[in-house]
This record gives sequence, C-alpha cells and structure tokens, in this order.
Amino acid sequence: MDEALLRSLTPSVLTVLVRRGADFAAAEDAVQDALVEALRVWAADPPRDAKGWLVTVAWRKFLDATRADTARRRREDRVEEEPAPGPAPAVDDTLQLYFLCAHPSLTPASAVALTLRAVGGLTTRQIAEAYLVPEATMAQRISRAKRTVSGVRFDLPGDVATVLRVLYLVFNEGYSGDVDLAAESIRLTRQLAARIDHPEVAGLLALMLLHHARRAARTASDGSLVPLAEQDRDRWDTALIAEGVGILQAALARDRLGEFQAQAAIAALHADAPTAGETDWVQIVEWYDELTRLTDSPVVRLNRAVAVGEADGPRAGLAALAALDASLPRHAAVAAYLHERDGDVTTAARLYAEAAHKAPNLAERDHLTRQAARLNARDRVLPGFEAGFERGRPD
Repeated sequence: MDEALLRSLTPSVLTVLVRRGADFAAAEDAVQDALVEALRVWAADPPRDAKGWLVTVAWRKFLDATRADTARRRREDRVEEEPAPGPAPAVDDTLQLYFLCAHPSLTPASAVALTLRAVGGLTTRQIAEAYLVPEATMAQRISRAKRTVSGVRFDLPGDVATVLRVLYLVFNEGYSGDVDLAAESIRLTRQLAARIDHPEVAGLLALMLLHHARRAARTASDGSLVPLAEQDRDRWDTALIAEGVGILQAALARDRLGEFQAQAAIAALHADAPTAGETDWVQIVEWYDELTRLTDSPVVRLNRAVAVGEADGPRAGLAALAALDASLPRHAAVAAYLHERDGDVTTAARLYAEAAHKAPNLAERDHLTRQAARLNARDRVLPGFEAGFERGRPD
C-alpha cells in the first residue's frame, strides 16, 4: 500500500466532490471513508486508476450519507450526477483547494487549521504543536471551522496571506515532522509565485528553497540530527541556494518587507557563510529585530536570543532569554546551549535533559539526550547546537 500516493491524491479527490456540490465537511468525511476503504482492499486488488477509484468511492460514500437526511427527489438528482466509471482527468487542483479552504467565512486561524487537517494531511496533534496550543483546543477549532463551512459552496477564493501561512506551516511539518511534505509545499509555492506577483510569495519561496538546500546535511547515516555548525557544507545544494538568494534579492528590492522575506534573509546569511565561524551573527540579529517588529512572535524572540548569544556572547543571549516564557517549546534547549557556552556545564546538562523530555520528535529527543550525557560525562566539546534555531516554528 502506497500511503504517499493516497496522501497526494486526497486534495484532488476532495476538490472533485466540492465541485459537484458537496459541502466541505461532508466531502472530507466521504474522502476519509474512501481512504479507509482503499487501505482495506487495495493491497489485494489495486486499481488501474487510483484517483478515479477514490473519486467514485468517495462520491458513493457521500451519497450514502446524504440519503440518511435528504428528500427522495434531491437524492435522485445527486445520483444522476454520478459520472460513469472511468479514468479521472489528470488536473492538479491542490493549490486551488488551498485557496478555497481559506474561505472568507472563516477566521485566518480557523482556515489554516482546517486546510492543514483536510488538505495537508497533518494530524490535530501536529497542528496544535505548530500553533503552541493544547491538542484539545485545536480539535475544537477545527470542529468549529467545519461547522462554519457546512453547507457553504466553496466558490469564492480566500485570502493570499492565509494560503501563505498554510503553505509555510505544511513546509515546516514536512521539514522536521512525521510526514514529508516539504517538496510538495515548494511545488505549490512555485505555482503560486507564477500566478501572483507579490514580494511575500517570493519571500516564502526563497525561504523554502534555502532551508531545503541544507536538508541532506541535517541528518547522519544513522538518522541522528547534525547541528548546523557541524554540517558538511559540501552537501548543501548550491543551485537551490543560488535560486533562493536570487528570488529574495528581487523581492527585497521592491521595498515591501514582510515576515517571510525577513526569515529568508536570515536563512540566506546562514547559507552564505563558508564556515559556521564566519556566520555574520550581527546582521542576523538585525534581521531578527526586523522580524520581531513585524510579528512580535515569542518564537522569533527565542531565536533572536540565540543569535544575540552568538553575536554578543552567551550572557547577552541569556539576558534576552530571561524575558521570555520558560514554557515556550525549545526554551530549555536554548538555555542549555547558552549556559554551556558560558561555562556552566552542570546547569547545561540539566537543561539538556529537561529539553529532551519535552522534545517534539524522536530525533530531537535523542540529540538532546546525547548532549546531556556528554556533559554529565564531563566531555567539554561544544555541541554546536543548531545555532539560531534557523527555521523556528510558527506561532
């Protein structure tokens, strides 16, 4: 069973049902039922046309649900609309579906959550972690969004800024999460950049390309994380870096700075440094100041504390960190790194262990656990923790 294939087909199948008149919530339920059915039967009897099979089964699931509470005449009309079995048209509707999910009847936060769940394939837990809220809170938000759009025809595109936020969050989850969505996010953002001439669209594309260029160097052969300072820069994709920098420079020249352009500028400074020691941390702090002004995000302030620690020394970084809520994700990891750089190995080891306990994924937990063990053994080699938390997670 090719689960990646199922995931890639889900947006197109969902779009077909919505176009035929199904309301979004009911269409999503029907598609999910069809995916369950595919998991049950495809292993023994895979279809020749996977998308066509999913469309047919999902539409029948929708009709079955509709029959429970719809009058006979309306039910018969919908049955007559069912197409004959056969190959489905090979149309990529994914980006259009992103816009439709950013519906004007929804708040931006609800539209993002709904799209990530229905189109991006993220779990409620993953979305909650991205937004720094409890899973139960996010589940309620998604449920409210579904109720809001129940019965609404998705024929009015939503806000570009909301679509950018969704693409950014999906890329972030693909970049370090349980599901590989990074390449798909780049593909869709390229499509968006080709359609819309806007510096923030270009900024987001540049940011994605610059981070994706370093992907091969981020993990060792055993799957463990490789900190930025220790990465083999020969493994970075120089073509992607050059493309990202070129796109960013053109966007910045328009003098309409936004948060994605600022983040891309930080990523470009990391990519431009021949070695970790030659990173221009002073300029990175300046860009974090701009990003803080644009977003006032606690995660941005956390990342800025690391950059300050590199530019002005660990005590300056700790002073910046002291103003932040200690419950922020990765706060303990940042504190551990700065304390170690300041020579307080005992405190650093304790904080690394605390950070490992709170780590959002297995790879990060293992990395932090090794750091704590190294310090507890009095191995004084610096860890080279991924300085600056170059990507960060959105609030």
